[in-house]
Amino acid sequence: MKDGKHYHNFITWKDLRADGMVKEWNSSMTMKGLRIGSQILYTLSRRKRFLAASVFRFMNTQMSLRLLWTLQHVPGLQEATSSGNVAFGGVDCWLLYKLTGKHVTDISSASATGLFDPFTLSWSGLMINLLKIPYNIFPEVVDTVGDFGTTPVELFGVAIPIVCSMADQSASLFGSGCIAPGDLKITMGTGTFVNVNTGTKAHASITGLYPLIAWRIQDELVYLVEGASNDTGVLIEWAKKIGIINDPNETSPLASALNDSDGVYFVPAFSGLQAPINDYSAATGFIGIKPTTEKNHIVRSLLESIVYRILLLYESLCSETAFSYKKIRVDGGVSKNNFVLQLLADLTGLDVERATSTEMSILGVTFLAGLQCGVWKTREEVLKLRKTETVFASNEANKSRYQPIIAQWRRAVQRLGQWY
Repeated sequence: MKDGKHYHNFITWKDLRADGMVKEWNSSMTMKGLRIGSQILYTLSRRKRFLAASVFRFMNTQMSLRLLWTLQHVPGLQEATSSGNVAFGGVDCWLLYKLTGKHVTDISSASATGLFDPFTLSWSGLMINLLKIPYNIFPEVVDTVGDFGTTPVELFGVAIPIVCSMADQSASLFGSGCIAPGDLKITMGTGTFVNVNTGTKAHASITGLYPLIAWRIQDELVYLVEGASNDTGVLIEWAKKIGIINDPNETSPLASALNDSDGVYFVPAFSGLQAPINDYSAATGFIGIKPTTEKNHIVRSLLESIVYRILLLYESLCSETAFSYKKIRVDGGVSKNNFVLQLLADLTGLDVERATSTEMSILGVTFLAGLQCGVWKTREEVLKLRKTETVFASNEANKSRYQPIIAQWRRAVQRLGQWY
């Protein structure tokens, strides 16, 4: 509510309460008509925003249908919305509202909602009208760096200006030093996010990659394209929960102790399979378990599946963009796993660079805020603060050895596809 009280608890990006609505909308005649109409418009105009719309599908990770679900299921919310007494936003928006009283969100955070059009740089009238969501609940969209307001003196003992707010993957991109078009970074946390700086152009994808805004600072507008695999760190936590491992740190040496997984393959689809497969009814499972299978084989197949999913996203980027990728910068908790990073280097043929800190999102916001406040004068100066801990070089022989193994894993994905 606009008086600061909340109608509902935070809903995280892994929440599946709107899954039924996602499936219903994606298979509806309305969406089919939207895709066909967009394809016709793209054929006539060659405008990339229509190409992106021609393959658009709702996803559970977006706010759009979870917002609609909330409006339909939380008592009194629809009525309060109609009377203009409701403000909507992400965690960033909530914190800014509580700290400064302003109902604003930066453009990178807005672009990640699924309700903001990165091509027109405004809340999507098409999407909002399609879902019949009132415009008056949305925050004002502002630059990534600027005057977000000041905290009350009584809160911290001194008034603190807030000068930067940013979406996590955009912040990670900047913190990783990916400030030039074609720079590539991968965050491996709860999920995996493969991001490429696309410069001043929004990327329209036909494989399910997502065009986002990295940051806007006055006249500087930078885009990124994102491919996501929702299940990464959650796989390690699941393996620990059911007793396959005792500590995530033991997975790398367990996997490295073997030459292969003895024909065991794992399909990581707790949240379905995202781009470029885009099969949200796929099942998670092991294929190829036999009497000779040991715990190490299970662990190795889990870690290998994380890299195979990244490889699919990387192949999509190579086919859809014109950039020549030189290296991969990585962050996130799973980036501490040496087996995963070495295999990633081998299969992509790129050097994989791990920084001394795996928390690049925090560094990215800190760097931009410091630049805005004059702590640092230039971006070159601030990016020198990012230190590389380890570089994993590609092994061409290992890449060749893995080709038939990857082919078998793709067969496993097909077997467990369209399961539900």
